[in-house]
Amino acid sequence: MQHNPGFLKLVDAARVRIKECTVAQAKTMLDRGEVVHFLDVREDREFVKDHAKDACHFGKGIIERDVETRIPHKEEAILLYCGGGYRSVLAADALQQMGYTNVVSMDGGIKAWREAGYPIES
Repeated sequence: MQHNPGFLKLVDAARVRIKECTVAQAKTMLDRGEVVHFLDVREDREFVKDHAKDACHFGKGIIERDVETRIPHKEEAILLYCGGGYRSVLAADALQQMGYTNVVSMDGGIKAWREAGYPIES
């Protein structure tokens, strides 16, 4: 997908403020039990089609509005992913601005997860 320049500029600005990991690092953190909340921030229709095994859906459109109800402990480890690693960067940045201290965005998103052959659920 070709992203618009303004969107890419916004993502690049957020990227310097957040933590990112590779898909392999994400899988290792999950396997070790280091992640409390594994969140898919894609749209509803994308999540329903398929998602990483054991991921919970918390769409980018509502995460900022509802996260404090669902994740009240702001120090808990949160791993975010989206389709390709752009929306999850923006979500991670927003969560950090809201006081969450242990947020990581998975670079490459579900596309990289699939390519790595990691478990998918429908």
